[in-house]
Amino acid sequence: MAAAPRERLRTICLALPQASEQETWGDPTWRVAGKIFAMEKQGDGRVSVWCKAPAGSQEILVGADSERFFVPPYVGSKGWVGMRLDNGPDWDEVAALVRRSFALVAPRKVAALLDGPEPG
Repeated sequence: MAAAPRERLRTICLALPQASEQETWGDPTWRVAGKIFAMEKQGDGRVSVWCKAPAGSQEILVGADSERFFVPPYVGSKGWVGMRLDNGPDWDEVAALVRRSFALVAPRKVAALLDGPEPG
């Protein structure tokens, strides 16, 4: 069952310009220019994606819907946000979260490529 969310997440992430996948800490991570912009995690019993978020977004998302969003360990203190993928997520919302994280992490010239057509 976990393969379906992972495959959908993989499709979203790898559709972004110059994105690559690398296994780290036993889970897939997606990177641009060597920097992680999304991680799929299952270690805590839930399938989720962790993404970098703009300042203040973590508090807003978790405060609005703590069933879907959470502060992930290790990177949560740096403003990253976790989103559950095992409870019927809105995949357009997942894609938006991933794209925003990508734009925060990617070099400026690569991030500018997001202004083009929507991936996928």
